[in-house]
Amino acid sequence: MDLADALGIQEFDIIGNSFGGALALSMAVHHPDRVRRMVLMGAAGLEFELTEALDKVWGYEPSVEAMREMLDIFAYDNSLVSDELAEMRYRASIQPGFQEAFSAMFPAPRQQHITALSTPEKEIAKIACPTLILHGREDRVLPMSNSLRLFDLIRTSEVHLFGKCGHWTQIEHKDRFNLLVSDFLARE
Repeated sequence: MDLADALGIQEFDIIGNSFGGALALSMAVHHPDRVRRMVLMGAAGLEFELTEALDKVWGYEPSVEAMREMLDIFAYDNSLVSDELAEMRYRASIQPGFQEAFSAMFPAPRQQHITALSTPEKEIAKIACPTLILHGREDRVLPMSNSLRLFDLIRTSEVHLFGKCGHWTQIEHKDRFNLLVSDFLARE
């Protein structure tokens, strides 16, 4: 909220993917007068059982091979994951301080971090801002049931599920994703 205050922004739209979805939910609950619209993409923020894929992502140890495995987890269509992309993302992950900060966020046992990121359902049910929920049917990182539960809880929400899509709705279905999000945010 400090950033919005520093920029003089009273009301804003927020888009949260995965971990960012949990943050967006929390912001909408704690600052309902500030969040105009919210977009959630494969969002955390609810209690669920730690998936094997999320455990691997949170337990990432830097190597090109581990990065490639992580990117393969995110994508349904593995042709989107090239050796060059894995190398580029690996290089970013070994910048000074990155791995130490990342590892410190989600140490084992990791189920506790899902609980820590969760907003109580009774609070989520009070969210009044229009909310667009997007999720890939083949997402192995976060269960699609999270998005369906959020749809049940948030009365002002709509949900769009993408087939042949993993955790990367914004990449694997970018044209449809961009159209849906642009239309949703442009509404009065």
